[in-house]
Amino acid sequence: MNDTPTTKPQHGKLNFLLDFGPLLLFFAASRFGHSETDPVQGPLVGTAAFMIAIVVAMIVAKWKLGRISPMMKMSAVLVVGFGALTLWFRDFGFIQHKATAVYLLFATIILVGWLRSKPALKYLLEQAYDGLSDEGWLKLSLSWGLFFLGLAALNEIMIPLLTSDQYIAVKTFGLPLLTFLFAMANIPMLLKHGLKLSDEPPVPPQA
Repeated sequence: MNDTPTTKPQHGKLNFLLDFGPLLLFFAASRFGHSETDPVQGPLVGTAAFMIAIVVAMIVAKWKLGRISPMMKMSAVLVVGFGALTLWFRDFGFIQHKATAVYLLFATIILVGWLRSKPALKYLLEQAYDGLSDEGWLKLSLSWGLFFLGLAALNEIMIPLLTSDQYIAVKTFGLPLLTFLFAMANIPMLLKHGLKLSDEPPVPPQA
């Protein structure tokens, strides 16, 4: 019985680092690469770092945990795919509207699964929401689907209203924080549908 409490937290911390480490590195690299004269430079440096970090995270997950979660696989496909396009076009407008496209993609996948009563989040997040009932998964899917639709609309509203520096700051720090808070806000509802709290609240992949 003494081994169980020590093993789970270690895996929980490792999972947290693998999920959020690449995103934190993106923040740091974007800030480090920031240029007063070239608004694209920071996002490009951050994107390159993000692409490398997500690949390293997958290697570590396979090595330490013996498997790569579906959510990490999806995140890697999106980060590497859209990241390569970002580095290729080197266009700030593409960077801005890319986020809208990713949010709409998330919303479509999640809401189509909800309409079919086959929640995609149940596959992506697997055991992250341990004990959650089918009704809970459907409510969670509707909640996140609408949230991503809201993020897509918010992103399009921000583009003409904010300067490049303001947009990068909100996109890099504000929206991920909003996403994390939204994940936390869902927990009381999920507890009513059988959720057993784990070491950290999982969130869907980020754009």
